[in-house]
Amino acid sequence: MIKKNKIKILLIIVLMIIAYLLYYFFVHQKNNNNQKQAFPVVIVKKPQRMLLAEYITQTGNTIAYQSVDLVARVEGYLEAIKFTDGSFVKKGQTLFVIEPKPYFEQLAEAKAALASKKANLEYAESEYARQQRMYQQNATSLNNVQKWRARRDESQANLSQAKANVVTASINYGYTHVSAPFTGYIGRHLVDEGNLVGNGNATTLATIERINPIYVYFNLNELDFIKLRSAARKHGLSLQNINKVPVFVAMQNEKSFPHKGRLDFIDTSLSASTGTMELRAILANKDYILLPGLFVQVRIPLSEPTPHLMVLAAAVQYDQIGAYLFVVDKTNTVVLKRVELGASNNGMMAITKGLTQNELIIVDGLQNATQGKQVSPQTQVFEDAK
Repeated sequence: MIKKNKIKILLIIVLMIIAYLLYYFFVHQKNNNNQKQAFPVVIVKKPQRMLLAEYITQTGNTIAYQSVDLVARVEGYLEAIKFTDGSFVKKGQTLFVIEPKPYFEQLAEAKAALASKKANLEYAESEYARQQRMYQQNATSLNNVQKWRARRDESQANLSQAKANVVTASINYGYTHVSAPFTGYIGRHLVDEGNLVGNGNATTLATIERINPIYVYFNLNELDFIKLRSAARKHGLSLQNINKVPVFVAMQNEKSFPHKGRLDFIDTSLSASTGTMELRAILANKDYILLPGLFVQVRIPLSEPTPHLMVLAAAVQYDQIGAYLFVVDKTNTVVLKRVELGASNNGMMAITKGLTQNELIIVDGLQNATQGKQVSPQTQVFEDAK
């Protein structure tokens, strides 16, 4: 009986010890969790190493390679419009017809007058030659010879005038058919059929634009222009061969820069009012994707692709001194890192100075990050770009 009581006592003691240990472990773990949860949570990522070329990015706008206002150069009623508004037209295609009959009759009249003047000249030349022969035979007077020579010269002048009248009449008749000066897109017609055009002033009928190739105009500030000029000189380029400088263009809905062209023009000086330099690029536009008047992004590479440390652009902070990042050190303390920035690409920013590969950068929860304070970091690591 005594042995049974001792065993019960021992079991009770063991159970009490186990209960105490469980209680101690639970309380201690809860305190640890409370201590951990006392620090604000932030998301951290290591920088990504990737190849990136330094470049200049600027906003530009597209301009037609050629733009011509089609005008009525002769007076008359507009008889026909031979195109569809906003359509593609080919070089030499007739677009407007302006009452050609009166000008056709003027051309016929001028040609008839030319034939008459030719006949008069032939007769005058023949008679002048006959008078010369008769004078050598003392059969006519010197006065008659001189008279027919004057008539011959007058006939030659009249013939020249008649030829000029035919050319003028032919040109005017040609103006009655307004044709496309080049292949391109034509806008809407500005005058309807039946209206009198060219009455005293040249009447604008429509506008035609050539958009293959197409121009892109943009402006660079002084610093970017100096960078571009220095990069061009490093590659042995000058104003004489600026067409070797590549230019890449993206429309507003494009994340990449799929449209490649080349630099075509650099203005002679910076604008005194804006402090910028105007430049122009020329791009092939065979599919007519780019239209005049679009706002586009223009990118000019300044160097060959080289490895850079890249961070999310949203993680970069700015103050009066410059750019900085919040990083977490080994003790989970927030540290402010001053950095120098390079180019950006697809939401990433290159860091040229002030950062190492193994830094843990706070990319989310920045509102919880205070310099010198501890945080609870959750780590996510980029994979190096291939």
